[in-house]
Amino acid sequence: MTFLNLNLGHPVIRSSETAIAAMGPVGARCIMDGRPSEGRFSVVEHPIVPRGLAAPMHIHSREDEYSLVLEGRWGFQLGAEIVYADPGDFVFKPRNVWHTFWNAGDTPARILEIISPAGFEQFFVELAEQIRADPDDFEALAAIGERYGTQADYASVPRLLAEHQLVMSA
Repeated sequence: MTFLNLNLGHPVIRSSETAIAAMGPVGARCIMDGRPSEGRFSVVEHPIVPRGLAAPMHIHSREDEYSLVLEGRWGFQLGAEIVYADPGDFVFKPRNVWHTFWNAGDTPARILEIISPAGFEQFFVELAEQIRADPDDFEALAAIGERYGTQADYASVPRLLAEHQLVMSA
């Protein structure tokens, strides 16, 4: 599965040219991979179910993430700090900082994620395929993360679910 089949000569990426990877309570719709920006950045939309946890605490060694809240109320843990963001708010998640994010509301929510440099958008393709095949194979999940310079703290999930009244299923 690839996210999209871009016509690089066309200035508009149509919604029909994108695909959504499902990963439990959160999805990933790759709007633009790194080809048009020559690898400088990619753009991914994350839709999420009410009260959904997007990911365990994790860290990126290669890329920065910038989240624009499109819909709903989002919670972010950045290191030890917890912040909330509403539509129109912009949250910076720098590389080498442990972080996670979740839908802090009771309705579906969406963020637009700018990832710099590009490349990490393909992580979501591999992750969705592994979750579909065997969601409890944490070794395989960790191996995917290692290929993309990411580490996840799966032990953080029970704490996050309890502290923020979240779910990990769709």
